Amino acid sequence: MTPPFRFRLERVRELREHAEDRAREELAASLGAQLRGQAMLQAAAEEVGRAQAQRRDGALAGHAMNAADLQAHQLWVERLERQRADAELAVERATAEVEARRTQLIEASRRREALERLKERRRQEHRAHVERVEGAFLDEIALTSFARRTRGAGGAPAAMPGAGGTAA
Repeated sequence: MTPPFRFRLERVRELREHAEDRAREELAASLGAQLRGQAMLQAAAEEVGRAQAQRRDGALAGHAMNAADLQAHQLWVERLERQRADAELAVERATAEVEARRTQLIEASRRREALERLKERRRQEHRAHVERVEGAFLDEIALTSFARRTRGAGGAPAAMPGAGGTAA
């Protein structure tokens, strides 16, 4: 009896599968960070727009502002623009991180798939070997059975039943 199929690199395949899962989770985390960064950028851009609109609306309405108020408002707008620029930088970094994680996931998938293909090839080779061994075993049984029948008939091939040797 032949032993059951056992892939010798199964542990390595499992490790590669775990590495792929980890890469997938890291990509998901990076995508989440990118989305949060985009939301922060959107919020910062809207805040800058509101601040500029307030300044414009105040000037159009004819509200008199002293120099200190104008300076404070300008500093506030500049701070909001820095926050927007920082958020934009964070989104760019997050996008680069997503691309790096995606590349890592693709590589991890390729490495696992290579072992999956090797495992399947080895399984087919094992199946073919088992079929050859079983075929040889069945052939041996058939030859042994044939040899017994021929010896039992005195050395002549045994007559086939139903091949009627009598003429009517």
